[in-house]
Amino acid sequence: MRKKNSIYLKIGGIICLFLMCFSCKKTSDDHKTDVDTEWIENEEYVYAFGIRIDSLDLTDFVIKTGENPSKIFTGLGFKQSMIDSLNTASESVLDPRKLRAGMTYTTITSPDSVAEIQYIIFAKSLTDFSIIDLTGDSIRAYEYFKEVRLGRKYLEGTIHSSLWNNIRQAGGDPLLALEISDILAWQIDFFDVKDGDSYRVLYDEAYIDDTTELYISSVEGLVFVHAGKEFTAIPFRQDSITEYYDRDGNNVRKSFLKAPLDYLRITSKFTNARYHPVLKRYRPHHGVDYAAPAGTPVKAIGSGVIIAKGYESGGGGNYLKIKHNDVYTTVYMHLSRFGKGIRQGTHVEQGTVIGYVGSTGLSTGPHLDFRVYKNGKPVNPLTMDSPSGDPVQPALRDSFNMVKQQVLAEMDSLRNTENQADTLNSIDYSFR
Repeated sequence: MRKKNSIYLKIGGIICLFLMCFSCKKTSDDHKTDVDTEWIENEEYVYAFGIRIDSLDLTDFVIKTGENPSKIFTGLGFKQSMIDSLNTASESVLDPRKLRAGMTYTTITSPDSVAEIQYIIFAKSLTDFSIIDLTGDSIRAYEYFKEVRLGRKYLEGTIHSSLWNNIRQAGGDPLLALEISDILAWQIDFFDVKDGDSYRVLYDEAYIDDTTELYISSVEGLVFVHAGKEFTAIPFRQDSITEYYDRDGNNVRKSFLKAPLDYLRITSKFTNARYHPVLKRYRPHHGVDYAAPAGTPVKAIGSGVIIAKGYESGGGGNYLKIKHNDVYTTVYMHLSRFGKGIRQGTHVEQGTVIGYVGSTGLSTGPHLDFRVYKNGKPVNPLTMDSPSGDPVQPALRDSFNMVKQQVLAEMDSLRNTENQADTLNSIDYSFR
């Protein structure tokens, strides 16, 4: 009987051992499956600010008037000793003086019933953040920058109102109009665009998160038809500077801007016999009167040195005179006030705001009286031929021609896209 029980025990032991081995095999297989599943899920983790957040909770806040980091930390429930530690740890990446009402901050907390704050993120801009990390043995603070990517875009249209409105209606960033007008400011007066003028533009736009548009990064190709004449701008780099050139390699930048301000209309042109509305008599008017609201910025049409600044009671009111070179001098009159830092002897660059439209002196309303002198003699600002910047150097002509062909071919390929409509189109076709 004892021998039979011994046999049963042995058989039972073998069965138990077999079951244990099977169980171990199954447990091992299950563990392997878990590892594989975790690895697959790893591809689907969610991140924000460089932190894995798929198992955490995010809460966004808006900074109120009068709030500073200490008040914010108090509102989040931290005690004073901890607040002191947070301020000390974050002082190198978070300047309280730069926090403004309306800016945002985010807390990242554990999903437990008693939620603990693990991170506090302050947004300094759309791309720059200060992160306070509370997950370690000590508080750590660091800066985080969202990746900025460039998206190549193409836009074309025919203008019937203004370039700004046309681009906006096409779904593009209206600020692209400013980029275009800056590039061709020497060839085209953009306050005199004609009905039927058209444009084609290739440009890069900066993004974050692949969807949030930040700004126009650069114009990579431009063709503008104004009053039946085509103007082309191709970006090309020489002497470590990128400038725009026409199809023949001539610099589209001129020595002088077409106009010294953004104006509503021209009220008086260059003439030898204009009836003066104040003096009630005919006399020469060797300039152009640009009507614009009081306070409109007035820009230097070219780089130069201010050789006169003052007030002319007999006519010009507040005025400035700029000597550009041995040939050209310009005069700006009836200013309401002068630009910041503008004084006699100051060197100004092309486009520098030198004053603001006013109605000082003999004037019936706000406007700028603008005059140009060539070799000391008055010339018509609307018809003068401004010299160009440096063309493409002969040694770089082949390189420029290759760039030109690539840019124009890229624009033509987009123009012929089968989905392209006949009206206004904005095509975002690649990230790079």
